Amino acid sequence: MGLPATLERIVEDFADAPADLRVEMLFEFSEKVATLPPDLEGAREAMERVVECQTPFFLSCAVRPDGTVAIWFDCPPEAPTTRGFAGILSEGLRGARPEDILGVPDDFYMGMGLGEAISPLRLRGMSAILRRLKRQVRARVIA
Repeated sequence: MGLPATLERIVEDFADAPADLRVEMLFEFSEKVATLPPDLEGAREAMERVVECQTPFFLSCAVRPDGTVAIWFDCPPEAPTTRGFAGILSEGLRGARPEDILGVPDDFYMGMGLGEAISPLRLRGMSAILRRLKRQVRARVIA
């Protein structure tokens, strides 16, 4: 299974960009993280913490009645790299179905050339975010 079309376009845009612009592009995606819905605003205990991230990072998802997945991230603006990855997932997986999300390779971001632009520790955090998201999607589908 390939990437959802929007996520694939994002990966291609990063891959085609000069290496020195990739971090800037990542920072731009940090602004695409949607605000939390009222029931999650200030309720981090209702979200799952991604402890592998250097910064406090929380996520939650739900399968909507139409079968698409809603994804929410809580990450401080002071962490633009991690927040940028959340923005990429938010934008790239908007309207995705559970099987679309579960089919995303855990290391899809390597095709973006981010390994040349950010530290291995941050890459580990990115991988953990996607793994936790997939785990939550599986749990919501089975429940």
